[in-house]
Amino acid sequence: MSDIIQMTDVIKKFYTGTPNELTILKGISLTVREGEFVSIVGVSGSGKSTLMNIIGALDKPTSGEYILSGEDIKAMNDNKLSAVRNRRIGFIFQTFNLIPRTTALKNVELPMLYAGISKSRRVARAKELLELVEMADRMKHLPSELSGGQKQRVAIARAMANEPDILLADEPTGALDTETGRLVMNIFHRLNRENGKTVVLITHNPELAAETSRILTISDGLIINERVNKKYGIAAEEEKA
Repeated sequence: MSDIIQMTDVIKKFYTGTPNELTILKGISLTVREGEFVSIVGVSGSGKSTLMNIIGALDKPTSGEYILSGEDIKAMNDNKLSAVRNRRIGFIFQTFNLIPRTTALKNVELPMLYAGISKSRRVARAKELLELVEMADRMKHLPSELSGGQKQRVAIARAMANEPDILLADEPTGALDTETGRLVMNIFHRLNRENGKTVVLITHNPELAAETSRILTISDGLIINERVNKKYGIAAEEEKA
C-alpha cells in the first residue's frame, strides 16, 4: 500500500508576526496509507480541527511539508486546491451541510456538477450512491423531510460522488443518537472494507476511535500517541495474511 498522506513537521500559526501570534500545530508528522481507516482523537482545543482543515486542503501549513497523493499542497494555487477538495477529498461534517431546498438526489449530484460531469452520468451515479447508503427510497425528499441519520447518509453519498482518494469525517456522529451513529459508522466500515476507501475520522470520542485501524491522539498541537488497532482495517488484514 502506498502513502496517501505524508505530513512532516507541520506547523500552523495564526496572526503571524503580531503580538497575538498563536501556534496551534507545533510540528505534526504523520503518514496515512491508502485503504487505512485512521482516527485523530483529541479534546476541544487540541488542534484537531486545524489539522483537519490542513488535511482537507481547506488551509495550508505555515511551515513543514504536506504531500497528498504525491503532490505538495503548499505549492498549489487556489484553483488547484479547489480541484483537490472537489475531486480527491470527500468531506462529511457533523452538521451535514446539505443544501436545504434541494432534494437528496440533487445534493449528491452537486460535486459532480462542479466537476463538469454530464447530467445523465450525474443522475446515474447519485442514484447508485444513495442505493449504497440505503437511501434510494428517499432520493426525492428535501433535507427537512429527513432524520439526522438520513441526512448524514446523504452527506456520505455526496462525499463519494467524485470517487475521492480520502473520506474525511469530522465528528460524523456528533449530532446523532447512539443507534443512528452506529448505523453511520457501519457505513464507514463497509466503504473502507468493500470499496477500499481511505477514511480519516476526526473525533473527541475514544469509543469511535477504537473502531479504527490506527488511533492518533493529538494534544496541545502535537501527536502524543499512536496506537495500531489490530481488530480493524489494514492491520487486521495483514495479521490474517
